[in-house]
Amino acid sequence: MTAPKPTKPARPAKGKAATKADDKPAERVVAENRKARHDYEILDTLECGIALVGSEVKSLRGGRMSLDEAYGRVDGNEVWLHGCDIPEYEKANQLNHKPKRPRKLLLHRREIAKFAGHAFEKGLTLVPLKAYFKNGRVKVLLGVGRGRKAHDKRQKLKAESARRDIEQALRGKR
Repeated sequence: MTAPKPTKPARPAKGKAATKADDKPAERVVAENRKARHDYEILDTLECGIALVGSEVKSLRGGRMSLDEAYGRVDGNEVWLHGCDIPEYEKANQLNHKPKRPRKLLLHRREIAKFAGHAFEKGLTLVPLKAYFKNGRVKVLLGVGRGRKAHDKRQKLKAESARRDIEQALRGKR
């Protein structure tokens, strides 16, 4: 029997950049769909890439995007993002894009089969929750959600306000 190889000791962190790398990768949120968590009960989420043209990326770097009316749709073996609004980039003039064009979401085949298949079979909806830059690339957090009825929304708000009141009461006693 051979003795296990000793592992190398971890290098000490040098400066601020090394400590940030030890945490999680930097994410810069461009747009968030806050209404989606209110309107849908999110069952599962998946991070996916998105195919964009240059002027769209420039517009996103400026923080201009709206996911309010956006939804995902499966067409064949591809998933598309419809209703997402990325305004035109002013300085691109002739090479600009259409603001509300459908955009292809980049997923592996097995992810499409599993994730988007659930939405198609069970009558669930593909909802984009947020768009962000991660390691220089644009990512979209896509969720599978079941629509909430009006009375479900009221119950959720009532439960959240009750939980908040309890937390405030506990903090006040300390």
